[in-house]
Amino acid sequence: MEDNEKPDSDPSAQLMLQLRDGDEAAFDQIVERWQSPLINFFYRSLSSYEQSEDLTQMVFVRLYRAAPNYEHRARFSTYLFQIARRLLINEFRRSQRKPLDSWDPTELHAITSGQDHQRLTELEEAFEQALKKLPENHRTAILLLKQQELSYQEIANIMEASESAVKTWIFRARQFLKQELKDLV
Repeated sequence: MEDNEKPDSDPSAQLMLQLRDGDEAAFDQIVERWQSPLINFFYRSLSSYEQSEDLTQMVFVRLYRAAPNYEHRARFSTYLFQIARRLLINEFRRSQRKPLDSWDPTELHAITSGQDHQRLTELEEAFEQALKKLPENHRTAILLLKQQELSYQEIANIMEASESAVKTWIFRARQFLKQELKDLV
């Protein structure tokens, strides 16, 4: 989907326009659709479900307050995750710590035995430790790409950077993670 696409082809943008026009039920549908993706986005960075829920709620509060001025200029997901990213950065600044991402275990093939499960747990822990070492931009870019399946252009819009910068961050993150985990995989 392109950023300049009409709201008809972006159901969430259509709902946001309905909310702008006073349809309160549209907001409930937005929350229902985007609550889990937002919680997952925050959880991967904070490793705290409670904080993730709090920040997700803050996103929806900001979204609701912004509704009267909403104009469809980009995909709704781009707009939404831009708000989420700003809140996440503010949270990191407030807590004086760097963002942490969690490993997505779905990226590994299924493992069933107890010994393999232990190995998977060790690999996840090593992956989390490696992610901690990445700069914030690299972590956020890779998270938006892998977890939210956003395009490079959408990530660039959210992160207020050029598409080439996003490509560079993702490339460097992948290279770093390969190097850090080469002995484990």
